[in-house]
Amino acid sequence: MSLVSTSKKAHMRQTVLNLEESMIRQVANAGMGRSDVLKFWFGESDEATPAFIRDAAIASLQLGETFYAHNLGLPELRDAIAAYSTGLRCAGAAAIGADRIAVTSGGVNALMLAVQALVDAGDEVVAVTPVWPNLTAQPLIMGARLRCVSLKPVAGEWQLDMAELLAAITPATKLLIVNAPNNPTGWTLSRAEQEAILAHCRQTGTWILADEVYERLYFDPTPNGCAPSFLDVAGPEDRLVVAHSFSKSFLMTGWRLGWLVMPASMTPHMGKLVEFNTSCAPVFIQRAGLVALQGTNNVTPQLVAHLKICRDTLVPLLQALPGVEVASAKGGMYAFFRLSDQDRFGDSLETAKRLVVEAGLGLAPGNAFMVNPTPEAQGWLRWCFASRDVARLEQGVERLQRWLAL
Repeated sequence: MSLVSTSKKAHMRQTVLNLEESMIRQVANAGMGRSDVLKFWFGESDEATPAFIRDAAIASLQLGETFYAHNLGLPELRDAIAAYSTGLRCAGAAAIGADRIAVTSGGVNALMLAVQALVDAGDEVVAVTPVWPNLTAQPLIMGARLRCVSLKPVAGEWQLDMAELLAAITPATKLLIVNAPNNPTGWTLSRAEQEAILAHCRQTGTWILADEVYERLYFDPTPNGCAPSFLDVAGPEDRLVVAHSFSKSFLMTGWRLGWLVMPASMTPHMGKLVEFNTSCAPVFIQRAGLVALQGTNNVTPQLVAHLKICRDTLVPLLQALPGVEVASAKGGMYAFFRLSDQDRFGDSLETAKRLVVEAGLGLAPGNAFMVNPTPEAQGWLRWCFASRDVARLEQGVERLQRWLAL
């Protein structure tokens, strides 16, 4: 029996066998079924999708819209996404047409499709870390050679060494992956940095995959109410693919609906990849997405305002704790903080598991966001502050404070 099992296992690709289990899931599994745990480990709000969006899906189902759609998405949804994205752009940016849009089954699917489209086995891929682990796993699944350029923490705030990043991107680099606003750090690229990266990648012939799903969850005032985007500075046929999702800005994490913006010449081929992955996003979910875009002014601004209250409640409380280092994030929904006593808290995964069991507090370990965790990741924890009840954040800090005092 063991010989059969071994034989079957051997037929799987070694790259897949080598994939690590999500450290965040490991922590969550330690707390599943425990009602006394305050859960801040996953990157989602605890607030349900607004009723008018849910009603749109229900209405679609009642109409019997349970059949296949176009691989690239409903034409009316692609038109709406193009108009929505164009409306967020800064003055002078290129308009975005529906011919540059592909609707996907979530942001994860959007990112994986982009990597499948661009990366061959053996290609070099550069990624900016710390970052959500899916972004570094996806090129590895495709057999790429991954190089990481780490942000550096300065007084709790993570910063990019632009010279180091540009030196890492050479003509041998097929793809640069960058997530800004960043999960987990909240770090955000400036427009000047985006222009410098784009100019350099034009010279090296490198594609850019920009994960901008937190674009609207941005707390600094801007004319268009969102973070700087590569779409503000790039031309329509630049080697740029931007991934987006309905999950964060519309409270739709479980719906699995996202989109890609790409050069128009690439879109028909992306439709073929969608066919071979998922065929299409479900029609009734696309109907919900269309209504969400139409009602964005009734959802996203209020969400961002509430998240800012959550951030400005949690971060000062953490800063007041001895041995805790943290800065306010410019974007996203996370406080990424460091416990300075490395002798006690050097292994973030073990610390996060202990917090679940000993303090009833569920956080994500910092080393989940690094490839071959570097010293920069050790001792860090991610706290998702997207809480409908701000008092839960205060209760969580009280639990952390008591635990640190043990």
